[in-house]
Amino acid sequence: MALHSLSLSRRTVLRGLATLGAGIGLSPVFTGSVLAEDPPLKTIKLAWGQTAVCQSPISVALKQGFFKKYGLNVEPVNFSGPTDALLQAIATGQADGGIGMALRWLKPLEQGFDVDLTVGTHGGCMRLLTPENSGIRSVKDLVGKSVAVTDQASPIRNFFAIQLAKQGIDPDKAVNWLQYPADLFGEALRKGEVQALATDDPQGWLLKQQHGLVEVDNNLNGEYAHLTCCVLGLRGSLVRDDPKTAQAISQAIVDAQQWTADHPDETAKIFQPFVPGSVPVESIAAMLKEHTHSHHSTGAQLRGEVAVYVNELKKINVIRPDTDAQQFADHYVPDLLPESGQHHHMKMS
Repeated sequence: MALHSLSLSRRTVLRGLATLGAGIGLSPVFTGSVLAEDPPLKTIKLAWGQTAVCQSPISVALKQGFFKKYGLNVEPVNFSGPTDALLQAIATGQADGGIGMALRWLKPLEQGFDVDLTVGTHGGCMRLLTPENSGIRSVKDLVGKSVAVTDQASPIRNFFAIQLAKQGIDPDKAVNWLQYPADLFGEALRKGEVQALATDDPQGWLLKQQHGLVEVDNNLNGEYAHLTCCVLGLRGSLVRDDPKTAQAISQAIVDAQQWTADHPDETAKIFQPFVPGSVPVESIAAMLKEHTHSHHSTGAQLRGEVAVYVNELKKINVIRPDTDAQQFADHYVPDLLPESGQHHHMKMS
């Protein structure tokens, strides 16, 4: 065993040379003529909504070794419970972090959950859908209509409610938001119980295709084209006490987001086993191409985006009117990484 551990295989030497040549800081280093052992990986628990297509970069990071590259052994925890329970799990250390929709996470943070937002992961995945003959052609046409939502605090409901409020329409009084289990949305539409669906992917994209629905609005229109919709949250104590690990998790997620943007077809193959109902790889790839995974905001840029959402949630009485949006963003968005998400990466054709 001793001889074996001292011998350097050709592959190990080449790998060491390659990683040194690439300038990766967290790689094996030469000490004299002997290659130092890889430092032990730090185990991290990451909560993961496995069926959410917009979280597919986590499957990429696991499969492509992005976490390991930054010295992490990530144990994914499949979490499909309520958001408050997820944030409680992160705040209390049962999980070290997770990804969720900003419009769902900001209220619990206002109430004191100790979770820091370190990366805005992507934009796109919320859709307002309606049949061709509904007469609904814009958000304001929802007045007097019934809209299916998964729950009354749904981030998708909140997003489209904000769009109504911006036009001076009271979304609580003017629109009838009806709660259904996600898998009954299509049936509710077919029966005429609702005239529109406020939904997210993969369900939204699939319903649109299956029922030939019109996409009236989404969260990539106008100013939202350059805003994140989902965020990586890490427990505040981890960010304060072990910023290097928090930085490593955040950088691995940024890398995985960009890899997803550059390789949507490959990502779809990696993620497809997690999607229920045997959704074709081509469909998953098509969804990913409609999301902006090359948008991974950090630091000042993410603080600006969080402040926008805090102010928007005030318009629909979710966030308290006296909450200072910039102070909130400054408190919950630390400076861990260079401003990596400041520009959308242009894909080479």
